[in-house]
Amino acid sequence: MNNIYKIFLSIAAICLLAAIVMFANGDNAVAGPLLIAFFVLLSISFHGFASLKGFTYTIMILAAVTTALCYPQYFTSWNGFVLSSLIKPLIMLIMFGMGTSMSVKDFAGVIKMPKGVLIGVVSHFIIMPLIGFTLASVTNFPPEIAAGIVLVGCSPNGMASNVMSYLAKANLALSVTITAVSTMLAPFVTPLLMKLLAGAFVEINTLDMMFEIFQMVIIPIGAGLLFNHFLSGKLKWLDNAMPLVSMASIAFIIVIITAAGRQSLLTIGPALILVVLLHNLCGYTLGYWSGRLFKMNERDCRTIAIEVGMQNAGLASGLAKAMGKIATVGLAPAIFGPMMNTTGSILASYWHKKPIKEAPGNEIIPVMQTVK
Repeated sequence: MNNIYKIFLSIAAICLLAAIVMFANGDNAVAGPLLIAFFVLLSISFHGFASLKGFTYTIMILAAVTTALCYPQYFTSWNGFVLSSLIKPLIMLIMFGMGTSMSVKDFAGVIKMPKGVLIGVVSHFIIMPLIGFTLASVTNFPPEIAAGIVLVGCSPNGMASNVMSYLAKANLALSVTITAVSTMLAPFVTPLLMKLLAGAFVEINTLDMMFEIFQMVIIPIGAGLLFNHFLSGKLKWLDNAMPLVSMASIAFIIVIITAAGRQSLLTIGPALILVVLLHNLCGYTLGYWSGRLFKMNERDCRTIAIEVGMQNAGLASGLAKAMGKIATVGLAPAIFGPMMNTTGSILASYWHKKPIKEAPGNEIIPVMQTVK
C-alpha cells in the first residue's frame, strides 16, 4: 500500500516542477492548476506515512487556498449571494462543536490547578497581544492588515491546542481548562485589548465586539455544553460528525477570506506569512519560559507554550467579518490558522519523542479533542 502513496508523492513532485517552469515562463493559467494538483496529491501521499499523516489537513487547506487564489470568482459570491455572509454562522457551528467536546468538569481544573491555569491564561492574554502589537508597529503594513495581526494576538486559545498538548505528552487536563477559561473570558478581554492595542490602527467599537463574541462564542458553546450533558452518546453520528464539520468549516472560512483578500495577499503575502510565523513561534517560546519563570514542571511548561502560541483564528476571522474588513483585517487570522497547525504538529512531534517520566498518579489521560 505504501507504494501507492509513494507514486502519488512522485506525481506531486512532477506537478510542482512543472508549475515552477510554467510560472517562470509566465504561463500562470497552466501553473495554477498544476500547483493545486501538487497540494492535493501531496496530502494524499502524506496520508500513507505515519510521521506525515498529521499534516494531511494542513496541506489540503493549502490546496484550497491555492484554488481560491487562482479562481477567486467562485469563492466570493454565488448568484448574488455573498459567501462571506456564511462566516459568522460557520464560526457559531464550530463553537457549538467545541461545546459538545467540553463539560462543566473542564472548569473544575481552576480549583485543582489554580497556579497553572492563572499562569497560562494571563500569559496568553499578555504575550500574544503584545507580540502582535509590536510586530504590527514595526512593519509597514497598511493599518487594517496590521490590526489583523493584533486581532490574532488578542483572541483566546483554540481547541487545536488540546490536541497538540495530548500529542506532546503535556498536561492535557490543564490545556483543556486554560482553553475553556480563556474562551469564556474572550467577550470581555479581547475587545478591551483590541481597543487598547489595535485602536492605533483602526477604529474599535468595544461594545459591538463584546456582543459579537457573545453571539459567536458564549451562546453556541453553552448550547454545546447542554447537548453534551443531556444527549452525549445518544446521537453517535453527530458526535462523530462534529470534528469533520468543524474542520470543513475552518477550511471554507479560510478560502472565503483568501478570495476576498486576494489582491492584498499577492502584494504583501510573503511578508505577512513571515510575520505571522514569527508571532506564532514567539508565542511558543515565551509561553514555555513563562512557565519556567514560575518554576512549573516540564509537562506544564509544554502545555503553556502550546496554549500561548495557538490562537482561535476562526473567531478572529469572524470578528474581522463583523468589522466589515474581512479582506484586510481577516488576512492574518486566515494565515495564522494553517500556520499554527503546522508548527504545532512539528513541536508536538518533537516533544512526543522526548517523553517525560511521570510521578505515580500523573499519567496522561488519552482523550482527544476537536481540532480548532
